[in-house]
Amino acid sequence: MKKKLSILFLLFCSFAKAQSTNKIIIDTLEKKDIMINVCNKDSLLKFDEFKKGYDPNYNYYQPKAKVVATLKELSEGKKITIILGTWCEDSRQYVPFFFKILDEAKIDMKNITLIGVDRNKQADKGLIEHLNIKNVPTFIFFDSKDKEIGRIVEFPKETLEEDMQIILSTKP
Repeated sequence: MKKKLSILFLLFCSFAKAQSTNKIIIDTLEKKDIMINVCNKDSLLKFDEFKKGYDPNYNYYQPKAKVVATLKELSEGKKITIILGTWCEDSRQYVPFFFKILDEAKIDMKNITLIGVDRNKQADKGLIEHLNIKNVPTFIFFDSKDKEIGRIVEFPKETLEEDMQIILSTKP
């Protein structure tokens, strides 16, 4: 019994390590570090390759206050998954804009999942395979039953906050 438990523990550890949080790998194209798999906001904001674009874009963006004021209530019970590339110019622009909106709307990060991908839009062990990611960043919105209610792919149709408002207003 002990032997079986030991084997299971080792398998679990190897799986957990394979999908480690804030995992850094070398980008094969530019030979620079990139983050993949689940990331937390603090580590993402300390990651040099992402940080370069973060501060200027966060400070520059001025979301529409009237729209932002509606987002806290609309986001109650919802979850958002952000698929991004730390190597991606669009991610370095729109993710800071998105965080500015979240901060101004006072939306708690506990319902936000960040997942970094490589240039092939992949993470380890099929982590995002079921999400059908073609471009980054992709902001995916889920209802309280984890059913996708909408997504913003690469860039918004209007503004991020207006697109968020439309998606979060969607009734099942």
